[in-house]
Amino acid sequence: MSSTRTASLMFFHTSPAHIATFNALRDALAPNRDIGHIVREDLLCAVRKAGQVTTAIEIRLAEALNKAAEEGATRIVCTCSSLGGVAEAADVAGADVMRIDRPMVRQAARIGGRIAVCAVLAETLGPTLSLVDEEVTASGRVSEVRPHVFEGVWDDFVGGRRRNYYEGIAARLREVAVEADVIVLAQASMAPAADLCADIPVPILSSPQLGFLAAIA
Repeated sequence: MSSTRTASLMFFHTSPAHIATFNALRDALAPNRDIGHIVREDLLCAVRKAGQVTTAIEIRLAEALNKAAEEGATRIVCTCSSLGGVAEAADVAGADVMRIDRPMVRQAARIGGRIAVCAVLAETLGPTLSLVDEEVTASGRVSEVRPHVFEGVWDDFVGGRRRNYYEGIAARLREVAVEADVIVLAQASMAPAADLCADIPVPILSSPQLGFLAAIA
């Protein structure tokens, strides 16, 4: 596990790439707010290997969250969609744990209609769809949820080919948008792809900014 200096607001990642993303959001939206980061790449690797979040992974995640709380974190934001639901449900003494994608999904549920949930990892889709179902039910709106997995583009992210990664996602989003009223990007790493989709006429929601604003509220 790697971490920056512990702050009262900590972001829990499964890729170090997210540190720059959330530091940039802090600089733009709350420059005086002190934040910290925890990176546990091993947990996402374990989820991918098992094909799901196992009990052993839940235990390791809870241990990491509690350690952050013991070191002074009072709010911990899980930026990994695959682990978000488990993190949110974990018993963490002294800290509030939130998942980065809940504000995004809540907004999508309010829009309603045909909700396209897009992911680049199949393991992420289940947890995100469960959250969408929860928020759609709470909204009381009639919606049709359509899942999509963009196979093959994750290798570009892992290989550091970020431009290829975003362009690959953007190309798939244009196909999805034809039959959608709102698009949900299930993984925080997908967010920059929306900047390449100005030609898409439906809302494309991503979790980093919406989640960050909720975290500092």
